[in-house]
Amino acid sequence: QVQLVESGGGLVQPGGSLRLSCAASGFTFSMYAMKWYRQAPGKDRELVARIATTGGTTNYADSVKGRFTISRDNAKNTVYLQMNSLEPEDTAVYTCNAVHKLVPTSNYWGQGTQVTVSS
Repeated sequence: QVQLVESGGGLVQPGGSLRLSCAASGFTFSMYAMKWYRQAPGKDRELVARIATTGGTTNYADSVKGRFTISRDNAKNTVYLQMNSLEPEDTAVYTCNAVHKLVPTSNYWGQGTQVTVSS
């Protein structure tokens, strides 16, 4: 059974940090590029960060460049999102997404984890 399980969300003050994790199971993790999306209430879903299968290539939304870092551990089937210097505008549900490197129609979604940045 395919699963993507996010964890690490919560309430943090502006300027603080959180590290999100997304644990994968039920598929060959190393064959999938991994992405983090977020969606705030009343807003469209936004692609936050992407990492290639080997971790050698990463991409970020302009809104998080220099503050967020995506990484992966293929031995642990886990992708991470380190979020520093958090701002209230980062408040959203964060969801991980797996996309097969050769078959983009093969993709999976997690259930999401809430991140709230507030004083």
